[in-house]
Amino acid sequence: MAKILLVEDNEMNRDMLARRLTKRGFDVDVAIDGAQGVEMAAQLVPDLILMDMSLPVINGWEATQQIKANPTTAHIPVIALTAHAMAGDREKALSAGCDDYDTKPIDIPRLLDKINAALSLKK
Repeated sequence: MAKILLVEDNEMNRDMLARRLTKRGFDVDVAIDGAQGVEMAAQLVPDLILMDMSLPVINGWEATQQIKANPTTAHIPVIALTAHAMAGDREKALSAGCDDYDTKPIDIPRLLDKINAALSLKK
């Protein structure tokens, strides 16, 4: 069972996504801001991180950079989740260290495809 760290500050999004991923057999841990996400990534070393980009304390861009700069967590695939679907946002996420990018509102089948692809590349 793959362990996913979901870093999301919006309670409704967090609960919906955590429930749906758990129902599909993933072990989901949740962080509610970027600083907690960085801390939990180092403690738990999950198989994958779903990172909201608009977070309090430390935003998702900075949190991802910190995760990728830490030798303990640098190998963990990070998928950016953002409502910002502007031109250049995908490139910005990838240059911050994200391995993939998905837009909100979340399309579960599409996100599951991205999660499964990232996990299979990791093996």
